[in-house]
Amino acid sequence: MIEEALKAFRKGKPVLIFDFEHREGETDIAIPAQFVKPKDVALMRTDAGGLICVAIHPVAAKKLGLPFMHDVLKIASEKIPSLVSISNYDIKYDSRSSFSIWVNHRDTFTGITDVDRAKTIRRIGEVVDIVMMNGYVDFGKEFRSPGHVAVLRASEKLVYERVGQTELSVALAEIAGIAPAVAICEMLDSETGRALSKEKAMKYAEEKGFPFVEGKEIVKYYKEFREIKAKIFL
Repeated sequence: MIEEALKAFRKGKPVLIFDFEHREGETDIAIPAQFVKPKDVALMRTDAGGLICVAIHPVAAKKLGLPFMHDVLKIASEKIPSLVSISNYDIKYDSRSSFSIWVNHRDTFTGITDVDRAKTIRRIGEVVDIVMMNGYVDFGKEFRSPGHVAVLRASEKLVYERVGQTELSVALAEIAGIAPAVAICEMLDSETGRALSKEKAMKYAEEKGFPFVEGKEIVKYYKEFREIKAKIFL
């Protein structure tokens, strides 16, 4: 199924990614950021229901100067002591969060509409593509913060280091050969009030004709991809 997922990503189509039972146990709708349109934001908002974010490659994050939010809070807590206790990270399934900053593109109005969020997400994808090709973009001239789109910074070594939806989606984009910036949104279940079950997510994918891929498949395929790439450049 991963081959179908790669084909879909290259066309800017949605892919459903399930992480791991022992982790979040969640399925995200993932769409390459550079292709996102207002209808895609509407799809994630209505059919998924979770938080719409953009996961970006760590190299792009560095070049754009986008920090982890926990680092921002750590520095800010030196001036605002009340942030010290808030920034203590203690969730059970991970050692830290991939959240960076929240932004709106400066050409948006409120930033929350499908049109506005699509503009912000799409431009983030384009900007990541530019900087990954060694181009330059002044991020602050194009975006302001706080905003309505959460930027997620993938781990330095992607799935070798962490296997969250952030790393899985960015790894899939890298394998596909497109800009490693992906809009992701958790699928929730309004009946149970919890994450949509894997079985329901697979049924939804089948009904919509969207590829469904598991985290373990992406991890395996990505490691093989990196090994082959490393041999080519030896």
